Formats: sequence, structure tokens, C-alpha cells
Amino acid sequence: MAERAPASSGGMASGSAQEPAMPFATAPRHAPPLFAMGGDGALLLGGEPVTTLGAQHGTPLYVIDSTLVRARIAEVRALLPAGVRLHYAIKANPLPELLRLLASLVDGFDIASAGELALARAAGHHGADLGFAGPGKRDAELAAAVDAGAIINVESAGELARLAALAPGTGQRALAALRVNPDFELRQAGMRMGGGAQVFGIDAEDVPGVLAAWPAGVEFAGFHIYAGSQNLDGEQIAGALRRSHALCARLAAHAPDAPRVFNLGGGFGIPYFANDARLDTAPIRAALADIAREHAAHFAHTHLVLELGRYLVGEAGVFLTRVIDRKRSRGREFLVCDGGMHQHLAASGNFGQVIRRDYPLWLARDMGAPRDTAFTVCGPLCTPLDVLAREALLPADVRPGDILAIGQSGAYGASASPAGFLSHPPAGQLLV
Repeated sequence: MAERAPASSGGMASGSAQEPAMPFATAPRHAPPLFAMGGDGALLLGGEPVTTLGAQHGTPLYVIDSTLVRARIAEVRALLPAGVRLHYAIKANPLPELLRLLASLVDGFDIASAGELALARAAGHHGADLGFAGPGKRDAELAAAVDAGAIINVESAGELARLAALAPGTGQRALAALRVNPDFELRQAGMRMGGGAQVFGIDAEDVPGVLAAWPAGVEFAGFHIYAGSQNLDGEQIAGALRRSHALCARLAAHAPDAPRVFNLGGGFGIPYFANDARLDTAPIRAALADIAREHAAHFAHTHLVLELGRYLVGEAGVFLTRVIDRKRSRGREFLVCDGGMHQHLAASGNFGQVIRRDYPLWLARDMGAPRDTAFTVCGPLCTPLDVLAREALLPADVRPGDILAIGQSGAYGASASPAGFLSHPPAGQLLV
């Protein structure tokens, strides 16, 4: 039996910092987890064994550790020069309890629907602290955003015209920033949302014309650029931030008024898969320092905003699912669990992955046990797509009743999954 590693403190670590001791008896394929491990090897969140949380609240269950969320936000704050604002993108995880926590830790929320607008307001953020992006905003959503005083990140000239037409009926002046589709890409991003032909934003070369015909009754608020998401290359992100700021500065020369805000997006990734390394934030820190100096010289009254979602909460959450059955079929070992793709679509590989790859997976009662047996982990659905891990190494003594924990599950979990499929009950959600 290999010697058990000491319990982790559960603290966050940046890509440039020393990684915590790996709580595995055999070398893991994934980045080391940030969670604490008890003396008996049990996975701890909020100081409690997750096996206890699963027994108390049932499974499947999402659990998010508020201590890790706070630690990650503190790390990001340390990257930001004075005056740079941090926004949380609600789409990453809209759990109301989490939003109430985040409301005290970030400077604003980025939203993409009337539902998210209501959640943001209920959590305590309102007015120009809210940025409303996304194509296909309905008139009722635009009106609600105007009523809330949110900055509407306009995605097309047509959307700007609709906003100008309906704004007088709201009795309030509309605030609008232009979302710009830049003339560059965030390379190596999990999802590219800028460069080339995009449904997102107005092509950079068309922005001067839109600004020249700016409608009366709409107040110009600035620019929003979001080039891509889930990038693990700090140099790539740093370069995109520099280019985004330079583009905003060039376009500001055509603006009808001084801009209130340059939202430079984010794109910070987390290490989901085998051989992924955590993001090295040192190049980003240097880029932001340079940007802030240049910005202060020319746009002293314009706020800089960084917009992050999964990077703030993704590694702070796990998905707990209980083993219902263990079986062997033609030489392969299967674990059948009570949670599946209908509750965690991303972990099944059916939410944007080109090639299916496993998220980190642990036996919750003993993270330090030898991982010497390969299992295919499935959910309860009547489809071969309902697979949470293929040939994942786990201890040989996994048995029905055990709880498995899937890491990197604090973002794009329950709300990004087809919970109604086959009418199983939804997964629980808990902030500890």
C-alpha cells in the first residue's frame, strides 16, 4: 500500500505558484485538485466530508465550496491594477446562493437574458454594474434592461435600432455599448467568439459607420469585446487583452460621446482534462499593468472591466453521484450511477467537446486509495451517450452505495444540462 499524502489545506493556487501535494496514491492524469482531504482520505468541502453531504442532501448533488470561490477571486483581484473592475458572468453558474456571495466580492454581473437580469437584481447588483450581452434579445428583454439601468451590449445595428425605438416608451434613457466582433481571434480558446464571421457583435470594420449614425434617445456607453473562452495559455490571453484594448481605443475616436466602459472580456480557462496545466497568470498580470497605464493616460474617466465566469467558480465545485450498480460486460467494468448527462451534460462530453475526454473523478470516501482498476462510469439514462468517464482509474473496491465526485463542476453544470430528459429528478445544488 502506498503511503497516503498529507491533507491539503484546500487553498487555491495560481499557475505560477507551487502546486499542492497530490492526494493520490498513484500519479493522477489530471491537475491536482484544490479541495482538502481528511485524515482518512475523504474529500472535504466546506470542512465536511462530501459523503456526509451526500447522505444529508441526497444525490446527485452539486456542491460548491465558498472558501475556494473567495480564494480564487482574491487571486484575480491581485492580478488587477487599481481601478480595473471585475464582473462575474452569471451564465457560468446562476445558483442564487452563489450569486448572493459573489455580489459582495465582484463589481458587477454580466447577464444574457431577462432571467439572469432578475437573478442579478435579486442578488443586489443593478444599474450600470450590469452588462447585458447576447444575440437575439427580445424587445421585452431590452425594455427590462433599460428599466434596470443596465448597459446593453448591442450585437447588431438592427438591435440598436430596436432599442432606440422602444426606449422612449420606458420613460428612461437607454445605455448601450457596442459589442465588437474583433478582427482577430483568441487562438487555442475552447470556444472562439470573435474573429471571422460571427453571430456575436458588430464587425470591427463596421463599427465606425454605426457610431456615425448613433440614434437619439440612446446614451453611448462604450465597447464590449469577448474574443473567446476556456483558454489555458496566459500569453494568448495577454495578447488578446492588449489587442482588445487597442481596438477599443481606436474605435473611441469615432464615438458620439466619451465612453464609460471598455469591457475587455476574459477567456481564462481551468484544467478539465488529462495533461491540462493550470493557467499561468503572470503574462496576464503584465499585460493588464501595461494596459492600465496606457488607459489612464487617454481614458481617465472610462472604466476597464474584466469579465470572468468559470475561472471564478469552476474548480470550486464537484458533482456527487452515487453508484447504483457494478457490472462486468465482456471484459469491461461498469459503474452505473444515479447521476448522468441529463444533470451534468458537460462531463459527458456532449457540451461542446469535439473529442470526448474525462473530467477528474474520485472515490469520495478515500481519495488516497490506490487507483488500479479501469471503470466506465455511466448514468441511468437509456442512451449510450450517458457516459461520465471511460476507462477511468478508481480503487478496485468501488461498490454500490459509494459516492463518486466529479471535479471542475462549479461552472456549466446543472443549468447547462437537459434536466427534463427521461423525467428523472433534477440534481440538488448546495453552497457550503
